[in-house]
Amino acid sequence: VQLQASGGGLVQAGGSLRLSCAASGRTFRYHMGWFRQAPGKEREFVAVIKWSASNTRYAASVRGRFTISKDVDKNTIDLQMNSLKPEDTAVYYCADAPRPHVHLPTDPSDYEYWGQGTLVTVSS
Repeated sequence: VQLQASGGGLVQAGGSLRLSCAASGRTFRYHMGWFRQAPGKEREFVAVIKWSASNTRYAASVRGRFTISKDVDKNTIDLQMNSLKPEDTAVYYCADAPRPHVHLPTDPSDYEYWGQGTLVTVSS
């Protein structure tokens, strides 16, 4: 499985960005998610979507501002980020969880495949 993230950049606080992640190598998926890692901090969960349904889950810090979506035919997931804040600055990673979970997985250890990351910088 290969994941390719794109769409990062520099934006002012209050602005919006849309990240995309293209997946290849396996057509069936269980869950795909977005994580982020700021300098000096651990990687943290942002959002996850169930591939076979519309179930989603968000970190409290982004709920109401970010929206995760998927395109099954194109094998892509997107992360629409609105009302961005300086504390959203981080490298954002898309990830694939290759096993079923009762609950939508939020721990990085549940994910086996990772994209290369795309940098989002929010200026104040």
